[in-house]
Amino acid sequence: MPNLKDLRIRISSVKSTQKITSAMKMVAASKLRRAELEAEAARPYADRMERMLAALTASLPTLEGAPKLLAGTGREDVHMIVVVTADRGLCGGFNANIVRETRRRVADLQAQGKTVKLLCVGRKGRDALKRDHGDLIVDTIEQWARAGVEFDTARGVAGRLRDMFEGGDFDVCTVIFNRFQSAISQVVTVQQIIPFPAPADDEVNLDVLGIPKALYYLEPTEGEILGALLPSNLSVQVFRGLLESFASEQGARMTAMDNATRNAGEMIDNLTLTYNRTRQAYITKELIEIISGAEAL
Repeated sequence: MPNLKDLRIRISSVKSTQKITSAMKMVAASKLRRAELEAEAARPYADRMERMLAALTASLPTLEGAPKLLAGTGREDVHMIVVVTADRGLCGGFNANIVRETRRRVADLQAQGKTVKLLCVGRKGRDALKRDHGDLIVDTIEQWARAGVEFDTARGVAGRLRDMFEGGDFDVCTVIFNRFQSAISQVVTVQQIIPFPAPADDEVNLDVLGIPKALYYLEPTEGEILGALLPSNLSVQVFRGLLESFASEQGARMTAMDNATRNAGEMIDNLTLTYNRTRQAYITKELIEIISGAEAL
């Protein structure tokens, strides 16, 4: 039979945990709305940037002489994967899903004889990957969303990637992040950002209604415009990934803490019921002992 003191301590402990999870849920909910609005606001701009660059790329007769961010190095031997996770846990499967996709992609690339490097944006990604792929991690960027996602942070990450690419450290760069759909749904997204992926012919020649797109005359040349837009596009795409990831993190944490709060409530009810039954059993036992002693006299 459980000890009453142990049950009281257990109930008090679970109540304290419930207060913490409830507070974390409210904090995540307060951050979620703003993060969701920022992620949704960035999508049209990032998508339009990609479509514009795709149209410019299609207008080039050849990629010879094109900026390196578009033409690439001519090889695909070394792949850089940017792993975007959170710095904290307690957000359900948010971090685990990214880590799982990263491991799968690393295994596929290594099976093809490629060299893989990892840049971890977020401490949890590094902690989960360092056991099996610690030798692949080139660096970790922590506290990237401590006060919200700033464009300067994305520009810094993009600038670092661009410098490494220009220095010949990798040939292809891919970013893996959670795309926000709702508070209970996040989609793991893999997007190539270096070099800019060539669009399909049907995406370039037709608009969303299937109507042939208009032709544009560009001033200055396509190459000069691409040289100015490609670095900006890299920063914008990284910024979108960070915004999507931050919104997904808050949604996942709010959902996880809501489930934890409700589970703690159920546990408190069960422990309270057990406590009352145990207490009643002790009282009954003492009454029986008193009555039996009185009868013996």
